[in-house]
Amino acid sequence: MTPESTKEKPLRLALIGMSGAGKTFWTKKLAESGVPAISCDDRIEQKLAPRLAAGGFAGINGVAAWMGWPDSLTYGQRESDYLTEEIHTLDEVLTELEKHREKSLVLDTTGSLIYIGNNLLMRLRRQMTIVYLAASAQEQQLLIERYLNDPKPVLWRGAFQPRPRESPRETVARCYPALIAARRQSYEALAHCTLPVAVLRDGSLDAAEFLKMIQSQIEGTR
Repeated sequence: MTPESTKEKPLRLALIGMSGAGKTFWTKKLAESGVPAISCDDRIEQKLAPRLAAGGFAGINGVAAWMGWPDSLTYGQRESDYLTEEIHTLDEVLTELEKHREKSLVLDTTGSLIYIGNNLLMRLRRQMTIVYLAASAQEQQLLIERYLNDPKPVLWRGAFQPRPRESPRETVARCYPALIAARRQSYEALAHCTLPVAVLRDGSLDAAEFLKMIQSQIEGTR
């Protein structure tokens, strides 16, 4: 499985996992090797742009700021709005792939992909090879720190449970591991293969080696 092989058979990968696991990094690496790529975050941001602009927000960090902390009064509605646009984005991407069977694509999904509904998830699984970038328990703290220092949109789906006199940052640090654990089973069930984030952090890996790891995993499960 190499970028060049897409001339014979389309290369279709959807990278899934928590924010900070490396989905965007590897999507960009594969795009640099010549494979078309789409960022779901970018598409969702574009769809939310009018609402973001009304509040003076822009960019993916602006989406996170617009959503606010999960204990804010507007969070529930904005979480719902975000998920609606994510569903629209995935439907558009999959419709395009279903129409054009020859097209290759690497899809940089969001961490909340698992909430889009079984119909879309099964369509995604039929059209693409789904690769789960899995962080170990030891790496959870790094994901938490990345979220706190560089917030991305996160759908908590009730996992954010503040305690009395606890700051939002303290609640995140305490509840984020539970969110990761709650999602892990769904990611694993959806994926065709799982790659440990720790192995992928080797700076010497290139796009071709990343694809070889995926191919090896898939062939090993047959």
